[in-house]
Amino acid sequence: MDIVGRRRIWFAISGVVILISLSALVFGRLNLGIDFQGGALLAYANDSGSSVEEIRTVLAEEGHPEAIVQLTGEGDVRVRTESLGSDRTELLEALADQAAIAPSDISIQDVGPKWGEQISAKAIQGLVIFLVAVSIYISFRFEWKMAVGALVALLHDVIVTAGVYALVGLEVTPETVIAILTILGYSLYDTVVIFDKIRENTESLSLVARETYAGTVNLSLNQVFMRSINTTLVALLPVGSLMIFGGETLQSFAFALFIGMLTGAYSSIFVAAPLVAVLREREPKMTEIRERALRREARPGLAAVPAAGEGDQERELVRATASRPGTRSRPAQARRKKKVPRSKRRRK
Repeated sequence: MDIVGRRRIWFAISGVVILISLSALVFGRLNLGIDFQGGALLAYANDSGSSVEEIRTVLAEEGHPEAIVQLTGEGDVRVRTESLGSDRTELLEALADQAAIAPSDISIQDVGPKWGEQISAKAIQGLVIFLVAVSIYISFRFEWKMAVGALVALLHDVIVTAGVYALVGLEVTPETVIAILTILGYSLYDTVVIFDKIRENTESLSLVARETYAGTVNLSLNQVFMRSINTTLVALLPVGSLMIFGGETLQSFAFALFIGMLTGAYSSIFVAAPLVAVLREREPKMTEIRERALRREARPGLAAVPAAGEGDQERELVRATASRPGTRSRPAQARRKKKVPRSKRRRK
């Protein structure tokens, strides 16, 4: 499978998906939970069977006309509005009378705007620290160009996952942030496995001279391709079960994991590794090797000399077939009988 050779196709697909995701984030915006945006979340049982419009009427009468009302599948009511502060008694009593329950049966989660801003800042700070740590680790473990490829893949995963959330309108909660950090770790693991195989193969100068750096990267990808796919499928099975059969909280968490794992598996194979190949192929040494490989393809009689061992310099190109007309090859000369002088034949 020529993954690196078709890199323009994979980059185009990623570019389109990222463009759609950014458009959704800019024009649709994320549905941030109260932990990030601040506000109050009321949840209670709707024993009286009141409709959404009736509940909105009560909220408007109590000074909360912009409140968002949702009826769950279990018949409960969820009301999201601005922070209530200390003046909440009349509102709770009015909602309780309408639902035929006691005011104490209403669950309240109230987060001030400052607390929400702090949570958002901490989430962004954690993401930045993670990306910086990843860059330092991969730069020392491999090389800085691989760190660039890994960072691009991780940003690709974050943007696509956030864009999907903006498109479907799911609420972003602290559990969502935990899921995103989890999928970044999963994607990084897959990327490091691929980079380790690339480094192992590119240590053979003879292989790089024969296949070029891009060809060696493509060979490495094909060697680990099925492993990455199988690992992703095995991980998606329990996550998919949680997304289908889990509760409301688990479904949101599992949805972020599911989208992120799919995106991470794609970016590790089709974005990170081909990008590293592009960056390395621009080096003068790799450019020279690629040009020699192109000349060798144009002249089938040329082949790369096998390396004598590790640490040998780059193999030079020699004639693989017979030498020029009128000359004998070394094996033919070895088979040729030596002439015996006449003086020695007389002695015999």
